[in-house]
Amino acid sequence: MSLVAVSPVDVDDLPEYPIPSTARLDSHYFLQFNVNRFDRSGFRKRAYRDPEVGFFGMELFFKSHGEAPLGTLPIEHDDLAFLLGLPLERWMGLVERSFNPLYNWHKVRCDNGEVRLAHPVVQEVMEAALRGHLEHKASNEDKAVWARRTRLKASLKAVGCSDGLCADDRAVAWLDQWLIENHNGQRRLPQFEHSIKRALKAASAEGVLGGRRGGI
Repeated sequence: MSLVAVSPVDVDDLPEYPIPSTARLDSHYFLQFNVNRFDRSGFRKRAYRDPEVGFFGMELFFKSHGEAPLGTLPIEHDDLAFLLGLPLERWMGLVERSFNPLYNWHKVRCDNGEVRLAHPVVQEVMEAALRGHLEHKASNEDKAVWARRTRLKASLKAVGCSDGLCADDRAVAWLDQWLIENHNGQRRLPQFEHSIKRALKAASAEGVLGGRRGGI
């Protein structure tokens, strides 16, 4: 275990790390911490016997959240020492102990071909954080789309479109996407009306309106 970060390894035999190297949590300022699980962990029990190793081990847990891929560490001792702000000699003195800061870290193959260190608990926490981040982002995007299309319906009504068209979510969605791709500037009347008319003409040509709508 003492030289786990640099021991030779067959890359083909390494497990694949599931979090892509491009994933980011730039606004992620806190993480889940299961106190009961930590209380029962082997790491905590050993850390009581060597608090210095315990401190720097926890530092690695936290530092890994800012690495790429998320939740991993570099394998080179120079890089690990730099990450902790330690002289290499002091880091080597820590890692050569029977219980060291790399307790339960193991090598993995990342999607960009790089070999790095991963920890099963840290990986689990990062996967949960990433899921939550993506779900929150998707929720916010859904809200933004809903608000934008609600405003579009009001604009359609204001330029004389029928209630039927304004209530047709499929048609409004098509018009919204067309306007995203073809309208420059803010969606404010009266300037926006010209783009709306172009969008309606394009929608009619594509059969989106089906020739059943009144108004413009």
